[in-house]
Amino acid sequence: MEILPKLQASLALALLVFLSTQARAADMITDGAFEKGEDGFWATGGVALSHERGKLCADIEAGGEPWDRLLGVNDLLFAAGASYRLKMMLESKDERIFPVLVQRNAAPWTAQATFNAEIKAGEEGFSTVFKAMEAEPAQIIFHLGGAEKPWRLCLDDVAIREAKPEEVVAAAKKVARDLPALVNQAGYFLDGPKRATILSDATKPLAFKLEDAQGVVVGEGMTAPAGFDETAGAETQIADFSAFATAGEGYRVVVGGRKSYPFSVGRDVYGKLRVDALSWFYPQRSGIAIKGDIAGEAYARPAGHLQDSPNQGDAQVTCLTGKVAAELYGEDWTCDYALDVSGGWYDAGDQGKYVVNGGIAVAQLLGTFERGVVYGKGASPVISDSLSRIPENGNGVPDILDEARWELEFMIKMMVPDGQPLAGMVHHKIHDTKWTDVPMLPHLDPEERALHRPSTAATLNLAAAAAQGARLFAPYDEAFSETLLAAAKKAWLAAAANPVLYAPTSDGLQGGGDYDDTDIADETYWAAAELYITTGETKYLTALKTSIHWAGPVFSAIGAFDWRSVAGLGRLDLALYGDRLPDEDKAMVRVSVVSAARNFMSLQKKEPFGQIYRPANNRYDWGSNQLILQNMIVVSAGYDLTGEKRFLNGVRESMDYIFGRNAMNMSYVTGYGSVFAKNQHSRWYAHQLDDTLPNPPAGTLAGGPNSTLVDDVSKARLKGCLPQTCYVDDIMAWGANEMTINWNAPLVYIASFLADAR
Repeated sequence: MEILPKLQASLALALLVFLSTQARAADMITDGAFEKGEDGFWATGGVALSHERGKLCADIEAGGEPWDRLLGVNDLLFAAGASYRLKMMLESKDERIFPVLVQRNAAPWTAQATFNAEIKAGEEGFSTVFKAMEAEPAQIIFHLGGAEKPWRLCLDDVAIREAKPEEVVAAAKKVARDLPALVNQAGYFLDGPKRATILSDATKPLAFKLEDAQGVVVGEGMTAPAGFDETAGAETQIADFSAFATAGEGYRVVVGGRKSYPFSVGRDVYGKLRVDALSWFYPQRSGIAIKGDIAGEAYARPAGHLQDSPNQGDAQVTCLTGKVAAELYGEDWTCDYALDVSGGWYDAGDQGKYVVNGGIAVAQLLGTFERGVVYGKGASPVISDSLSRIPENGNGVPDILDEARWELEFMIKMMVPDGQPLAGMVHHKIHDTKWTDVPMLPHLDPEERALHRPSTAATLNLAAAAAQGARLFAPYDEAFSETLLAAAKKAWLAAAANPVLYAPTSDGLQGGGDYDDTDIADETYWAAAELYITTGETKYLTALKTSIHWAGPVFSAIGAFDWRSVAGLGRLDLALYGDRLPDEDKAMVRVSVVSAARNFMSLQKKEPFGQIYRPANNRYDWGSNQLILQNMIVVSAGYDLTGEKRFLNGVRESMDYIFGRNAMNMSYVTGYGSVFAKNQHSRWYAHQLDDTLPNPPAGTLAGGPNSTLVDDVSKARLKGCLPQTCYVDDIMAWGANEMTINWNAPLVYIASFLADAR
């Protein structure tokens, strides 16, 4: 009685294997020649399909984002790990470039491969090879929206077959050669450097042309070979068209018949970015309803983490208890109070709030303002009360200070109350006791929130940021300025009394990031610097001079500073604003910063992509894009201190990498360029998983290539990646594609610097 069912099961399994093998061997697209009317292609609103002349034609309405006008075909069955060749004929009356994605048929719509299909006016073949990462039913999606006027695309001979081994090898070698000239898709300054990078096997110079929006040649030249770049795995050449000085839109660099993405040339390249990158912080606010008429209707949401169900709220948060607390902090630490720690910014893609990350982020917004006031010659828009999209417009305080205040007030709330053990110390962080799913809007988060043990690093972060804020708020709100300075001094004394209270690693025991740090010499130096600049009190100068960071180097070629290494922040501010320093000390500090800027410029000269960054062993670090920006801030200080234009031009050119002059040929800032990151890891900007939710707002920086593959998506899709290509624009690739407050803050700083500097 059991033999027949077993035989039937075996036959069924054999048939399934046979059919799967046949599907992989044969063409997977039904009626891809569009001769029988049996194809399964579909389209969303704004795309009308018709069959004409043995082709499938799509009439696409103008406007929208690329993903608002979709064409696709479903139910493709791939074998995980197998490689496939996608071929098709494309026809359009206009020159077009549009994304084509291979992704899962259903939520979470996991992307397996992304290409850019390029078609010149007329008919053109497209062919590519990709590797399937999973066996789930998949779809091919064409992103066709965003055009200025309606257009038509026709498809023919669409086919997907398993690739032959020799095709896989040839495709891998062909990828770099197939890229067009890599350019800054955001644009170039009229009087600045204008260079593009070409990946080519050629060893001799190549001819290049510069075309305007109408395709008219407006410049010509020869590239300069720049050698083999290990981070891109290719020989490189540089097309230099810096001498071109005609403002306009839609320019392209053409090499070997291949055209770059379009770009502009002008005087104001980053003014809008300054506004967008700063306005990004408003929707990150916790404890306040985000208004659609300010942030944009797509970003409106209720206030997060109040006491409204299902939230357990941030208004009465107690300390972490139980087994996890004991394992992290030992049996001796606890607290019997509850704190109102509402407000502040959500840190990143999660909904935790961390003082050390908030500290560097708010300091760099304050630094943006201070730099604009001191070096902007009274004309910088940073002093404007209508600079960003926030509800405080028109209150008599510069918008950037209003935004910074939202975080500073939260950081003060994190201080241990008087009369309690560790009074004056600052709790390291507050977040959920369990990780939440993606997506998860803040007001729907049901998890318990908990305060974690104070740390010396968090306490010194408050001391530094509050001292900096005190001097900047003084002309606008004397009472708040005094509150900040009192908090800074109190935190300084508390940290001195508890110098080794470190934040530990958790090994996944908690529902938030660790931000662990066992070296607080840099935080001490930074806090002393800000307190001295603000007060001029001798005791802070004494603390500076006894620091190991007083005279030694503080800027690493990997990254000048980040949340864990903040000595560079203190050094920069002493150089830029340390007028109280004795003349000899002031000279020493300024020379060290200018010398570091020169070292970064020397490093940049060796980079065929123009970025100021060369990590150890060519392994790109977590948040590599923000590390590039931090290095640029040091070079910008070199310009502010000397007026030497080479420093300004160095910053301008390094920005090229962020906006498309990279081996991914994409802009890492949402909304800028022809192809840009738009699926950064976030629990509420989760359009990739839920089409009722938005993508991140314009001005969102993606973390960027990360050679250490830490998330499942990166491990599956980026194994063996070259350093510059260790990136995927997927919402679950949090190791390479997260957004964070401390990454957008330096973007604000550099955008503002470049918008102001002349």
